Amino acid sequence: MSKIRLFSTIAAATVLVLAGCGTADQASTPKAGAGGLIPIKLQLQWFYQAQFAGYIAAVDQGFYKEQGLDVRLLEGGTDIVPQTVLAQGKADYAVAWVPKALASREQGAGITDVGQIFARSGTYQVAWKSSGITSPAQFKGKKIGNWGFGNEFELFAGMTKAGVDPGRDVTLVQQQFDMQALLKHEIDAAQAMSYNEYAQLLEAKNPDTGQLYTPDDFSIIDWKSNGSAMLQDAVWANTAKLGDQAYQQQTVKFLVATIKGWAFCRDNPEKCRDRVVAKGSKLGKSHQLWQVNEVNKLIWPSAGGIGLVDDAAWKQTVDISLHTKNQTGDTVLKKQPDASAYTNDYINQALTQAKAAGVDVTGASFRPETVKLAAGGA
Repeated sequence: MSKIRLFSTIAAATVLVLAGCGTADQASTPKAGAGGLIPIKLQLQWFYQAQFAGYIAAVDQGFYKEQGLDVRLLEGGTDIVPQTVLAQGKADYAVAWVPKALASREQGAGITDVGQIFARSGTYQVAWKSSGITSPAQFKGKKIGNWGFGNEFELFAGMTKAGVDPGRDVTLVQQQFDMQALLKHEIDAAQAMSYNEYAQLLEAKNPDTGQLYTPDDFSIIDWKSNGSAMLQDAVWANTAKLGDQAYQQQTVKFLVATIKGWAFCRDNPEKCRDRVVAKGSKLGKSHQLWQVNEVNKLIWPSAGGIGLVDDAAWKQTVDISLHTKNQTGDTVLKKQPDASAYTNDYINQALTQAKAAGVDVTGASFRPETVKLAAGGA
């Protein structure tokens, strides 16, 4: 991605959302097309990869069609803000991280979280084990990589909690969406997703040994362990359109099929890996299998059922968004989100229907696989 200032997502969302805030007039509920299927556009937040395996599987396995929906996946990218695409009526649903979407809502985007697919955060900060860095308190005086684009909120929360001022105590380095800066020792700690960039480290060769690096070469700071984790991938719907009964019913149908897609990937990780690769993912088969496996860990097991918004996790995300400051003293949010920021109404209906169809919606017996990575993720 091109380099921009930290927290630029909020500024970008401000400009884009003000151009169109997703009213019912801008994005009317689509009518059935050829074959009696309702055309649906789902905006993803990044390029095709196993982070979105459940949606890809729901298309390929015909789960959306079973619900009378013809779903088209819109690939994300460097200049795409999913929640803004949704708010402007250019998509029917969108996948976006909760803090970034809430920032857009505060600027006027009419969107509602209707399915919290990822129940847990997958964000790490990774350092070389030889550096001795094992906690954010040890970031003082160090070069700390982060992506910006609204992905850095957990990092700032972790530093703040540890008494480290992001504006004075560290050197913040704009990190590309890879791990080269850490591998080249240009930074002391790098931002990484458990399902993507961390795997890139383990797919790289140690030039001293010619062998792949192993987990023993790195230390991981997992934001889930210190209370700085925030909710990530969720399905967002158009708030105004949720006042329309047809859109409500369509949302439940969309969520039923989505649940089936993610349950399929839980039970068939290799098949979902193959579907993602066939979709045109930029990283290879071993990397995508790792990604399916790690993403499954963020979803399963789900005691209440996949997609339910957990009140405690929501509150933690909002509290961090309201009180954590960036290097210029700004916070993600200025005020509490209103009551329409999320609802469990539609996911509860979808869970009931999915269970009635024989789908295991909690994954209580889920056990992750052990994935062997190949050089370069091949």
